[in-house]
Amino acid sequence: MVLEQSRDDKQRGIYALTRFALGEIALNRAHDEADRNYRGALARAEELGMRPLVAHCHLGLGKLSRRTGQREQAREYLDTATTMYREMGMQFWLEQAEAEATGLA
Repeated sequence: MVLEQSRDDKQRGIYALTRFALGEIALNRAHDEADRNYRGALARAEELGMRPLVAHCHLGLGKLSRRTGQREQAREYLDTATTMYREMGMQFWLEQAEAEATGLA
């Protein structure tokens, strides 16, 4: 319901946040659904200049890629998330991304 209502121009940020939340929910149970939602959120967040959400989407895609055995792709997403969090001074999230990347070593 929220997703349907937020597609118009006035609520595009809510749409992006909702897609991200759906990706987070699906991360542990429905990989295709998580991928689709993270990518939808990423596209809208980039369009709107929502840099923290863009970084969160990269982190989510990195986690998903790691869990599905796509190590190289996971590394790329996690590197992007780490760089963005560092640039924005988001220390808590930087540590989360670095911890996730450590799992790739």
